[in-house]
Amino acid sequence: MRNRLLNLVLVNVLTWGLEICMATSTIYIPPMLLEAGLQERFMTMVLGVGPVLGLIFVPPLGSASDRWKSRYGRRRPFIWPLCVGVLLGLVVIPRASQIASLSSEQHQHWLEILLLVLSICVLQFCGQACFTPLEALVSDLYPGEEESRQAFSIYSIMLSLGGCIGYLLPAVDWTGLDASSFLGGQEAFIYALLTGLFLMCLMTTTLISEEQTAGAVAESSRRSQNFYGMCCWPFGLLSMAQMLKRTMVSMFAVMPRLRSLCSHIPRVIARLFVAELFSWMALMTFVLFYTDFMGEGLYDGVPSAKPGSPERLRYEEGVRVASLGLFLQCVTSVTFSILMERMVACVGARVLYLSSLALLALSTAIMTISKNVILVNVMAAATGFTFCTLQILPYTLACLYHSDKQVFFSRSIPKHPSIRGDLVESAHKQISAMYRSPNGCLNGHAVVSSTTKPTVSSSLKFHVSLDVTTLPGAYQPQRGMCLDIAILDSAYLLSQVIPSLFMGSIVQLFSSVTAYMVCASVLSLLAIVFSRSIVFTRQEMEMLN
Repeated sequence: MRNRLLNLVLVNVLTWGLEICMATSTIYIPPMLLEAGLQERFMTMVLGVGPVLGLIFVPPLGSASDRWKSRYGRRRPFIWPLCVGVLLGLVVIPRASQIASLSSEQHQHWLEILLLVLSICVLQFCGQACFTPLEALVSDLYPGEEESRQAFSIYSIMLSLGGCIGYLLPAVDWTGLDASSFLGGQEAFIYALLTGLFLMCLMTTTLISEEQTAGAVAESSRRSQNFYGMCCWPFGLLSMAQMLKRTMVSMFAVMPRLRSLCSHIPRVIARLFVAELFSWMALMTFVLFYTDFMGEGLYDGVPSAKPGSPERLRYEEGVRVASLGLFLQCVTSVTFSILMERMVACVGARVLYLSSLALLALSTAIMTISKNVILVNVMAAATGFTFCTLQILPYTLACLYHSDKQVFFSRSIPKHPSIRGDLVESAHKQISAMYRSPNGCLNGHAVVSSTTKPTVSSSLKFHVSLDVTTLPGAYQPQRGMCLDIAILDSAYLLSQVIPSLFMGSIVQLFSSVTAYMVCASVLSLLAIVFSRSIVFTRQEMEMLN
């Protein structure tokens, strides 16, 4: 048990470090863009560029990862190049002004903005895209409904702990340190700290013992048994360019197959995608713009004011207080992540999911009407329950669907007499073969199609696997786990794109940052409506069929 927990934590160390970087960037990026002179609507659009790139590249990246075969595994050849992009963003963002100062004064301001925007886009895209192969790695190592729920609970805990540190760093005044003065201020010091921390977390990927999933071929499984003991990441950097080239070629090579798979998305994945899209839209509208809401709305600060002016100081104070509120959100998320398994056992996944969205709607509604800083931060802390739920339940549901593809990924089979007769005859043949087999089972496992249960399983105490892939109306795709995780992550990315495109214009239209919280509350109510159609159990799927 101790070794299992240690391995779970080790798998998620990079997730922890990555979330620290992304959380800190969430605090600093909007103020940095506004302080550089961008208007509110353009600032929100910049925040959407990274997610848009993710929408384009994450699904083919996930599909390519499912098909990848190498001595480095299936996931790490995609994780490492994305981490290089994160490191590049961490280095350039705090030094955009210094780099721009090397050019002529005429173009210095615009070059600074261009470098800042490009590095922010690279950081956001690579950071968010990197979560997909990391989540697929967790699902590879811990398949099955109960096992995956435990694994993703640890994943959520590490993610929330990373958020705690990432949101807490900007809340502390580091300007008194000599290292901060030497590096050029608080922001430069924090980004240097993030760079070193992220490098150490990246090194832990050499210690992970990746395993092939049950669907992998036997040959690739034998080849992967000992490859982690042979490879050494520092020396692998020499072939990083070649590996990156192979990764990109593989990713674009799967585009035709990806189009085919995505055009036949199972109903359960489609329903989960829509519900998760609106759920994340509500939460990300709050998270992305909370610092601006606090700095301008509650502290009456002006981000574009001159440094040192009262308006600018009030805004910076609001940003620090907002980071404290997001830190409390992560503390709440850690708490509920620890209790998630017990809560699911007590009240069920459906009740937890819907109640978390109801709490988000209530919290953002209170933020809309309240001007009390303490109460607003308490409501921000309460949204940690929603954050925890969205980090665990959708991925455990995806693992549940993949654990029984014949049930969850099949369409209703037409109730034609001849087809039913063929199914029953096929069942009797498989039963006879089972009794003739030495171990008394078929292929070591058995699952029955929902349409044949009244005929076969009602009279027998076991289930029989029926091959219905050739029947009209049947649907049994060979879907990889990383592809469906990429689809779910696309909902997360799209949830940032839509608010980024429209929230700035909405705020300018109403001349109030309170519009952020109003939109988050409305989106939460819409998420509740769509989440009622999610399939949470096998029984619900059987009722649909």
